[in-house]
Amino acid sequence: MSQKSRERQQSRAAESAPAVPPTAPTRSIPWKWFALLAVGIVFGFGITMYFAGKTAPEGMVWIPGGKFTMGTSDTNPRFFDAHPEHEIEIDGFWMDETEVTNAKFAEFVNATNYVTVAEQKPTVEQIMANLQPGVPPPPPEALVPGSLVFRQPEQPVSWDREEGWWEWVPGACWKHPEGPGSDISERMNHPVVHVCWKDADAYCKWAGKRLPTEAEWERAARGGLASKTYAWGDNAPDSDGKWRCNIWQGSFPQQNTLADGFVRTAPVKSYPPNDYGLYDVAGNVWEWCADWYTPEYYKSSPLKNPKGPPSSYDPRVRPTENPYAPKRVQRGGSFLCSDGFCARYKPYGRGQGDIETGQSHVGFRCAKDAGK
Repeated sequence: MSQKSRERQQSRAAESAPAVPPTAPTRSIPWKWFALLAVGIVFGFGITMYFAGKTAPEGMVWIPGGKFTMGTSDTNPRFFDAHPEHEIEIDGFWMDETEVTNAKFAEFVNATNYVTVAEQKPTVEQIMANLQPGVPPPPPEALVPGSLVFRQPEQPVSWDREEGWWEWVPGACWKHPEGPGSDISERMNHPVVHVCWKDADAYCKWAGKRLPTEAEWERAARGGLASKTYAWGDNAPDSDGKWRCNIWQGSFPQQNTLADGFVRTAPVKSYPPNDYGLYDVAGNVWEWCADWYTPEYYKSSPLKNPKGPPSSYDPRVRPTENPYAPKRVQRGGSFLCSDGFCARYKPYGRGQGDIETGQSHVGFRCAKDAGK
């Protein structure tokens, strides 16, 4: 075959061969994207391992740190000491999901042989520390162990006469909430009551925890909600026919309709939790906080992790009482609160109490620092 014949045959073969699509040019990935990808993988792995190894303490939930608005602009006179609203920032911490129960407090007592203040004979010095100079001391026969118990009167009582519904009952204590003859055998999952601040602090130390600061308590109670009336939002406590907390229904203090089903304390977890997973931050029992109490503290409170004033002062006491008596903050309200009377079961409501006085509507829950 001649040279020209071979060239013509090769040309026809090339024309009849299937077309091969052009190859797309190859793009190289810049090195910086590889670096960022590697950093992301390492960071993500580290975060995953951190939280995988961070186990929540038993019965506690994590309260994230951050900024929030504390206090209220509510004009109800009951909130005179919760003004002004102010933005603060706190670090994250752990908090008990429920109030400390009778069962848990019994574990503490059995392990330590602890005796609460209500179970001890009071001294004249303790009594007189809460009174103005010149007030006569109590007679010796009155110095017996006991505590303050709510007694529902049969007739209406003026709201400025608390002695109309509070009674000093000898023998009343956490084991006998209404006094001798009462017990907690059927109330082991109810919050412990008749514990003063010193008792609560002792329990916390035994448990390796502490009392929350007032700012931590409000941060936790709000559940991440901003400017809401209640711990669950703005709906009334009984909206949709479902009660969301254990408070007073009816005309206080002589009539309780028991619409929520409870005369006094309710078992913990009787109502839905807030958005942080905390139960009973509204009503049931008042909860002790770490802070000393003063009504004007919000006007000068630090903007980061406030821990309360250096000492207490309460100018709204009776003429016979000492305004400088040592008092700590209480939060959350109790089964005696209602919109008509107390109203301080709202997340910004403040209370206070003498550090050595327990009552039948006061308990506590614990907090714990991150990493402990």
